[in-house]
Amino acid sequence: MIHNYGDRKPSISPTAFLADGVQIIGAVEIRDNASIWFNTVLRGDINDVRVGACSNIQDNSTLHVADEWPCIVGDYVTVGHGANLHGCVIENEVVVGMGAVILNGAVVGYQSVIGAGSVIPPNTKIPPRSMVIGVPAKVTKQLSETEAAGNKYWAEKYVRVSRAYLGAAV
Repeated sequence: MIHNYGDRKPSISPTAFLADGVQIIGAVEIRDNASIWFNTVLRGDINDVRVGACSNIQDNSTLHVADEWPCIVGDYVTVGHGANLHGCVIENEVVVGMGAVILNGAVVGYQSVIGAGSVIPPNTKIPPRSMVIGVPAKVTKQLSETEAAGNKYWAEKYVRVSRAYLGAAV
């Protein structure tokens, strides 16, 4: 479940939740109240993976890296089931839909929403508060402040759900 890769070792907050079947390999940092769900792989073998505070990486997702690109997930991020994040940066309060693929060098701006099944090509820069959909993904609209503020709700919900799995008070 938790593996060193040479001298690269995971760093996992004691308040994080790791579901059964999770594989954490190498230089992976999981911050406070983050949750990593069933059968997800975070592989920091050739670069770093970081999952921010109160973020959730849902079932069967993969986070990996490239030589020159770490995989960085900010705070209060929700990554839907079966997503693949490879050598990219996801800023705070983003929702990544189920089955989305985000590739090397891409940066997803603060409070954006990536639609389910979307593919973000390498080196794409998504502006803050963007709705992004398609293959290849395109910005379809700018989210209002009110719409974008709702992203944090999903991350907070998953913190509560993870506490229930841990048997902690919610």
